[in-house]
Amino acid sequence: MSNFPPIQAIFVPQGAEYKAVCRGLSRVTDSKPTVIPIPIGVKSLTTYLPKFQQDSWLFNSPQPRVLLMGICGSLNPNYQVGEIVLYQECVYQTRLLPCDRTFTSQLHSHLDSTLNLVKALTSDRVICSAAEKRHLGETVGADVVDMEGFAALEFFNSVGASVAMLRVVSDDCHYDIPDLTSAISPDGSLKPLPLAMNLLRQPFAATRLIRGSLRGLKVLEEVTRLLFC
Repeated sequence: MSNFPPIQAIFVPQGAEYKAVCRGLSRVTDSKPTVIPIPIGVKSLTTYLPKFQQDSWLFNSPQPRVLLMGICGSLNPNYQVGEIVLYQECVYQTRLLPCDRTFTSQLHSHLDSTLNLVKALTSDRVICSAAEKRHLGETVGADVVDMEGFAALEFFNSVGASVAMLRVVSDDCHYDIPDLTSAISPDGSLKPLPLAMNLLRQPFAATRLIRGSLRGLKVLEEVTRLLFC
């Protein structure tokens, strides 16, 4: 990344998202950041990050730059599956935190000045109803939803790190998706059997979710490669 300050680490939810980012970086020949898998969800991530800090080299530098990547859901009809979004700020319940403006602006210029800059909502659970997604988008004023953004921002701000967040939309706000909340374990990992059962209960919604996730993950892999070319 010429003329672009280095990124020390990428944090990405464990599982398919982590693997997609690693695949993207495997095609980069220049120096690249460390990729760190994180648990899914606010509570598990809030528990994980202080423990990670205790044993990590990352915080030896005075102001590390970290990038949170992954997939997200759309709350706004303007954002469709496969679109790349760069967070400006993130809201959780009644609290709002901004991402690092300089870092975000540099990413925006480096990738594409037409890239979508959005407000994100972090949720404690999977928002599976299309109607609820649109309602949240209208009432909160958020464009996309995830389950880790605010927790990561709050922690990294507290330790003096510069944070930017880049995600890819994997499900839109026009259709319901299966409720996978019960498939997420307390430690932030996915439970295979409950996941499979929830998908089987709603086959059409599951098919749409899987198709959107595969597309989102492919774009996530490619944007990771482009970032570090």
